[in-house]
Amino acid sequence: MITALVTGGTGFVGSHVARALLARGYRVRILRRASSRLDLVADLDCEHAIGDVLDYDSLLAAMQGVTWVFHVAAVADYWRNDPGRIYAVNVDGTRNVLRAAEASGVRRVIFTSSAAAVGYRPDLRAVDESVRFNWDQHLTPYGHSKFLAEAEVYRAIRRGLDCVILNPTVIIGPGDLNQISSSVVLEMARGHVPPTVPPGGVTVIDVRDVAAAHVAAAERGRTGERYLLGAVDLTHKAWLRLTAEAVGRRMGVVSLPAWLVMVVAWVAAGLRAVGVALPIEGNQLRLSTRMMFFNCQKAWRELGAPQIPIRQSLRETYEWYKAHGEL
Repeated sequence: MITALVTGGTGFVGSHVARALLARGYRVRILRRASSRLDLVADLDCEHAIGDVLDYDSLLAAMQGVTWVFHVAAVADYWRNDPGRIYAVNVDGTRNVLRAAEASGVRRVIFTSSAAAVGYRPDLRAVDESVRFNWDQHLTPYGHSKFLAEAEVYRAIRRGLDCVILNPTVIIGPGDLNQISSSVVLEMARGHVPPTVPPGGVTVIDVRDVAAAHVAAAERGRTGERYLLGAVDLTHKAWLRLTAEAVGRRMGVVSLPAWLVMVVAWVAAGLRAVGVALPIEGNQLRLSTRMMFFNCQKAWRELGAPQIPIRQSLRETYEWYKAHGEL
C-alpha cells in the first residue's frame, strides 16, 4: 500500500490533503511539531511523525517507508512574519524536504507552491503557468520565496526526483484555523469589515478542491509541470458581497480608487515600521489594487475541475467558525 507523508499536516491545507488521501484509501503520515495544534486532525486515522522541515534528520526519519511526499508546510501568513523566517521555512525547508526525499527513495513529491510564485501580465489578461515570476521581490517576499522554492524543485527534478508543482490561488473553506484567507468571513460576521474595498480582484478556490487536486497530482500529474489551482475570478467587491450574503449581513460596498489605496498602503507601512500593530499591511494593500486573475484550465483538464461553488464554501466556512467557537 502507498504511504504518503504530508508536511504541515495539521494545518489548513495539509489537514485537508491528509483527509482526501485517507478517503482514497492511502496510508497517511503527517509531519508536525510537538507543539502543533491537533484540532483539524483529531479524527483522522493517520500516523504522526514529530519533526520540522528545518530539521533534516527528522525528515529522514519521517520518510522511512514513504512512497509520496506532499510538501505543504510553509509560512503563508507573511504579514505576521519577518522575511527571514519566510525564506528560511519556504526555501531552506523545501530544499531539506527534497534532499531527504532523494535520500529516502521517495517515488514522487507534490510541492504546494502558490499562484504568488507566478508572474503578472501588463495587458491584464489572465495569467497561466508559463508566466515567470516578475514581481518586485520586496513587494511580495512570500511570492518570491515560493519562486525560489520552485527553483529548488526543478533542481531536484534535474537530479532525477519525480516532482509535480501545484500553485493554488486564494484558498478559502472550513478549517482555516490560523485565519489566513478565510479571515474575511470572520471579520464580516463580526461586523469589522469596512464598506470600502480596493479596485482589484483575485481567483478563489475551496480548500477541498485544492486537496482533491493534490491527490490527483500524485496519481496522474505530469513530472515537472506546474498546475494553477483556482475556481472563479472575483473582484474584491464581489467577494465581500458574497461573504456578506453567506453570514447573513447586508452592506453596501464602495470601490476605492487605486491612488487612495496606495496612500493608505504608504501610511500603513510607515506605522508598522515604527512598531504600530495594524490589521493591514502595506504590500497587501498595494497588491489588492491589481486584478490578479489566473487561467486554471490546465489543472481542470488534467487533474479535474473544482466541484464546490464559492457561495457554498463561504457559507460552510462561516458555519465551521461558529461550530468551533470563533463566533
